[in-house]
Amino acid sequence: MRIDTLQPAEGSRTSKKRLGRGIGSGLGKTSGKGHKGQWARSGGGVRPGFEGGQMPLTRRSPKRGFNNHFRKVYAIVNVEQLAGFEAGTVVDFELLWNSGLIKEVKNAVGLKVLGSGELNVALTVKADKFSAAAKEAIEKAGGTCEQE
Repeated sequence: MRIDTLQPAEGSRTSKKRLGRGIGSGLGKTSGKGHKGQWARSGGGVRPGFEGGQMPLTRRSPKRGFNNHFRKVYAIVNVEQLAGFEAGTVVDFELLWNSGLIKEVKNAVGLKVLGSGELNVALTVKADKFSAAAKEAIEKAGGTCEQE
């Protein structure tokens, strides 16, 4: 291979359309726009979703639900996921993040511990919120719950 013989792969480069250059080009006279009408005009056409004045689908279809922009979203971890730590460990957001037990949650305001599963290890758990079942499971195992 020589640098002077390099060329693009076959079919990867196409020449631009030369509009209005005679009948033989196939794009002469009306330049592929047909005869008259909105689409043949300069700047012609309609915005996406326009249905010719008919009520558009987006406005015909019913609207449901509500997005509360002020809601608080918590990163969640279950009690059973904490069972892997050694007894006496202080479990907080940073430890859980570094161990990969919690993933990034958009707009998260803190950590919430839920009570799914069993815990047999005494841990000190620091979180923003605890479910009643989680608090019970942690204290039953001999650990403590600390709210941040």
